[in-house]
Amino acid sequence: MAWEPILWIFFAIMNITLLGLNFYQFLGFSDLEADYLNPYELSSRINSVIVPEYLLHGAFCILFLVTGHWIMFLLSLPPAYYNLKRYLRQQHLIDVTEVFRVLNAEKKARIIKLGFYIVFFGLIITRLAISVIHAVFGDDDDDAVRWFLD
Repeated sequence: MAWEPILWIFFAIMNITLLGLNFYQFLGFSDLEADYLNPYELSSRINSVIVPEYLLHGAFCILFLVTGHWIMFLLSLPPAYYNLKRYLRQQHLIDVTEVFRVLNAEKKARIIKLGFYIVFFGLIITRLAISVIHAVFGDDDDDAVRWFLD
C-alpha cells in the first residue's frame, strides 16, 4: 500500500499539532503560576485553543477507526472520552475567577496529556518507518522489517 506512509505522515503532523497545543496550555499555566500572566489573559489564550484541540483529537481518533488501525484507535480513545466528558459537562473552559483553585489539577492534566502524546508520537514514527520499509521493499519481504527492528 503506497498510501500508508502518507497516512502516517498525516498522523504525525496531527500528533505534533496536539503536542504543541498542550504544551502551549501548560506554558500558560506555568506563566500564571510564576506571575508572568494575569488570569484574564491566560483564560482567553487557553479557551481559544481548547475546542480546536478537542476537535483535532476527535478527528485523530475517528481517522484511526476509519482507516482500520484498531489498536491505535483503542489507544487514542481514553483521551477522546476524557475530552468529550469535560466538554459535555461544560468543564472544558477556564474560568477567570476560579483559575487559581484549579491550577495544579489543570497542570497535571496537561502533563499527562503531554506524556501520552509523546509516547503516541513514538508509536506513530515507528509505524511510519515500518510502512516506508514495506513500501520500498514490498510487503512480502519480512527481512527488511526484521533488520529495522533488530
